[in-house]
Amino acid sequence: MKQSMPETSAPGGPQGPGASRQAAPRRILVLGAGGFIGQRVVRALAASDWALPVAATHRHAVELPRAIPTVRLDARDAGALGGALAGAAGVVNCITGDAPTILASARALFAACAGAGAPRIVHLSTMMVYGSAQGMVDERAPLLGDWDDYSAAKAQVETMARACPDVVHLRPGIVYGPGSALWSASIGRWLRAGRLGDLGAAGGGLCNLVHVDDVVAAVLSALRLPGIEGEAFNLSLPAAPTWNEYFRAYAAALGRPARPVSGGRLQRELRLYAPPLKLLQVAAGALRLAWRPPEPIRPWLLRLCRHGIGLDVRKAERVLGLHWRPLDEGLRETAAWFMAAARGGVR
Repeated sequence: MKQSMPETSAPGGPQGPGASRQAAPRRILVLGAGGFIGQRVVRALAASDWALPVAATHRHAVELPRAIPTVRLDARDAGALGGALAGAAGVVNCITGDAPTILASARALFAACAGAGAPRIVHLSTMMVYGSAQGMVDERAPLLGDWDDYSAAKAQVETMARACPDVVHLRPGIVYGPGSALWSASIGRWLRAGRLGDLGAAGGGLCNLVHVDDVVAAVLSALRLPGIEGEAFNLSLPAAPTWNEYFRAYAAALGRPARPVSGGRLQRELRLYAPPLKLLQVAAGALRLAWRPPEPIRPWLLRLCRHGIGLDVRKAERVLGLHWRPLDEGLRETAAWFMAAARGGVR
């Protein structure tokens, strides 16, 4: 770990007493601002007294206050990205997508920020860079990236970033909370339908949950804290529940006890239900139908439910000063959002 410089040298500007009233807000470009985490980051930056966020998105409609500047760009286009970076004191990379998109956008970003005086980049990586690693891992663990194409791409991005002078990597686990399409919305629907529940031995892996607001707090701290160039930080509850414990706790917050789900039921989900449901999803999207079929449960999710990896998060607590949202509190908030969305017909 590099030694921290004085607070007055932070990328976000002076932080001493009264400094935030004297310094002009710093322009922070948020890539992937239309996504779940990106929108929360933009709102948090806008609520601060030191940042002026610029929300950059490609396809998503950004539901943000009109006062927040937005720019539509393809982050894989190095020229367009370079123009958007002009005058930026920091960049938050929240871009998601398939492996080629992740790699192409990162390559363009790092090329644009390779020179001296480049802005601080906070890159949203993932715990999946550790791939098939087992047991408790800290940030010094090898980046195996051998889980799937997504994990391989994310690991490769962290390697590519070494050419940049000022990148900080955040490696969150399972990011849940209001607005989480998969970990909160889809799982909520599967729990209510009895398609997920207590999986027995199939759900005994660790579920490294982290509330979205804790991830956002890490982003804001990483943008401003000096002396952490090139560092990485795991983000997760320090005492992660098992997947069975998560399913039971979330189901209880939704007012539905988690049902036992047998191995035979899981096999039917994967072998009988998932293929036709996936085809129906594709057809409904192609035909632009308002109706949507039930979501297939992905094989990789059940594989993850068995995975025995835990994240050591003491570095994030010590350096970034993070305090984790208690799971019961986060699940109550998430369940209230889910139920309100369900009553409004939101999928």
